[in-house]
Amino acid sequence: MTTSKQKDLGFDYPKAVSRIGPATQARGAEIARRLQEEYPGAPVPSLHFRDPYQCVVAISLSAQTTDDNVNKVLPELFGRYPDATALASADLEELERIIHSLGFFHNKARNLLGLARMSVAEFGGQIPATMAELICLPGVARKTANLVLAESYGMVQGIAVDTHVFRIAHKLGLSKAKTPAQTEGDLCKVFDYEHWYRVNYEMITHGRRVCIAGRPRCDACVLRDLCPAAEAK
Repeated sequence: MTTSKQKDLGFDYPKAVSRIGPATQARGAEIARRLQEEYPGAPVPSLHFRDPYQCVVAISLSAQTTDDNVNKVLPELFGRYPDATALASADLEELERIIHSLGFFHNKARNLLGLARMSVAEFGGQIPATMAELICLPGVARKTANLVLAESYGMVQGIAVDTHVFRIAHKLGLSKAKTPAQTEGDLCKVFDYEHWYRVNYEMITHGRRVCIAGRPRCDACVLRDLCPAAEAK
């Protein structure tokens, strides 16, 4: 494990709230090995974006819906509002119309306007490149910030914990934390730093294909013998 390396990097990731001992770290290493073997190759985001602005907008819209649904509205959204400056002057009702199909569109539209206006007022129309600044943007929590930093700026400063990662981490007994941020802290101690970037995509893929919410396919899972939840069946 690279605990000392993590400290040297000085990353602003949440500290684990539960004890992560050598046995859990060893199991995490084996889980990481198997997931990488099961899902080889470089991780490829399923959301469509080309720059930090598009990245933060797309990820912000992906809450409580599928990436496929988000991708369907992005061409019109980015065609009409190609950058943060354009989005900052958007009409709220028009913005809501464009993203209406994604659900929670009232909150999402208000957050997008707030995000764009803050980026114009505070960052010259650019999307900031630090965790502390990103999470100040309306609607941007650590999950979104982690992905923006990794995908747009090549900086891995934590593990993006979405619903799939949260669920699977708890099923595997890698965390007992009650929040995504605390779960991130646990996972950052469980997994070697070199796997932080991959684990989000691998767990999401595993959650969509095998460890499906409410109907896990334990018989097809490469992690079955490492999973307390599977053993309880």
